[in-house]
Amino acid sequence: MDASHDVLSFEPKEPTPTTPEAFRPHPLRGPFNALFFTALDRYLDHLLWPHKRSLFDDLPATVLELGPGVGANLRYLRAGTRLIAVEPNPAMHDRLRARAARAHIDLELHTTGAEQLDLPDASVDAVISSLVLCTVSDPGAVLAEVHRVLRPGGRYAFLEHVAAPDGTVLRRLQRAARRPWNWIFEGCSCERDLQASIEAAGFAETTIEAYRLHSPFLPVNTQIAGVSRKDS
Repeated sequence: MDASHDVLSFEPKEPTPTTPEAFRPHPLRGPFNALFFTALDRYLDHLLWPHKRSLFDDLPATVLELGPGVGANLRYLRAGTRLIAVEPNPAMHDRLRARAARAHIDLELHTTGAEQLDLPDASVDAVISSLVLCTVSDPGAVLAEVHRVLRPGGRYAFLEHVAAPDGTVLRRLQRAARRPWNWIFEGCSCERDLQASIEAAGFAETTIEAYRLHSPFLPVNTQIAGVSRKDS
């Protein structure tokens, strides 16, 4: 198995004036985040596995993942799965490749942003993401691309952190931490209403569970998990 092929299968779209801003790697934050998520991998999975276990159950043989980072979700994929991984942060790539090889995952690495996927319409049966829509420049554009590349009847399984209810202590903390959190975690926003964005994305059916983590990472403790399906 060759888990290191980075050749894109399709020509990227030409940029337009409305194209979302491309991800720009940072020489310090990129390596820091790769190390951070590697070091805390088991702890973060301990917090999230009850939701991920049900979300990522019975995935098809080919899966598109947005923002796989260092490969936290590879443990939920069967050996032999073809993973189309959209990860524009080069600091994550070596760890992602190594982990895919250990897990016997056939990795197809794409370095485009999720706002403009270099995949044909109706080309995949399943898209997954976890803690990704908080960092992209335009969640609506990403969700439109997910809807575009899914085949009829395909599913999008997601886990994201969201804004706490207005007027709560946690919402005030999210607001206070906004700028340093955004800088350290490469654009991550603690205050997005991603449930509304997903529900407005044109899927035929969406089920969402809201829950709260109990972790020291307070700004991201309000979360949602769910599945959206494209009309068949």
